[in-house]
Amino acid sequence: MFEDQQDAALKLYEILPTDEIISTKPLIIASSLVAVPLVDIIASRLNLNYEVMFTEKIYSPVNKECLIAMVSETKELVFIEELVKSFDISLDYIYGEADRKYEEGVLKKIYKYRKGALLQSFEGRDILLVDEGCETGITAMVCLKSIISLNPRSVSYATPLIASDTAEILKTVADQIFCVRTIADFVGVDFYYKNKVEPTPELVLNTLEASPHYLPLIKEGEICSTESKSTTK
Repeated sequence: MFEDQQDAALKLYEILPTDEIISTKPLIIASSLVAVPLVDIIASRLNLNYEVMFTEKIYSPVNKECLIAMVSETKELVFIEELVKSFDISLDYIYGEADRKYEEGVLKKIYKYRKGALLQSFEGRDILLVDEGCETGITAMVCLKSIISLNPRSVSYATPLIASDTAEILKTVADQIFCVRTIADFVGVDFYYKNKVEPTPELVLNTLEASPHYLPLIKEGEICSTESKSTTK
């Protein structure tokens, strides 16, 4: 159990192979805007810059609260096959919703939080994807697929807590996985935080604007040496 995101970030930092990570100078990627408060602390501790991977959730037409798929800013799409079959949802619906969510949601986030810049190739770069918790793995998987599509040298995944079955699946995709707790009977991410702060869009934007490590908002000439290669255009 973690007190809040700061507590989780510090405990995650403690188990990271910091010397190895700093020596390879990876770009950190926040898996979502919700993960920004935690990621900003990790980036500060490691003195590395970070980006955010923008995604949108796709819900079942039968049950509007049931998440069935996610689409990313690189247009990667991941869906939960068991739920799609259970609700008898057509792939046409999923692809149609993915296009709509990309246009109406993902692009809006890119303009709001990254000034409209698109991610470029990660060729030759090591990437560290960081999340605040992982239950089904759908967010992690769509982010990992998106990162891999940009040709990084390696991609690792770090999170304070993860469902054990999900960890096994992600191990087949990520080069390394770092986590504080692997949980067999996972309840839900929020359950493991005593006083989790739900970041509002205003809080997230303020965090990004105040951060010396959020790459898209770092002024030219102030980018730390670890980020000598641009990742946006």
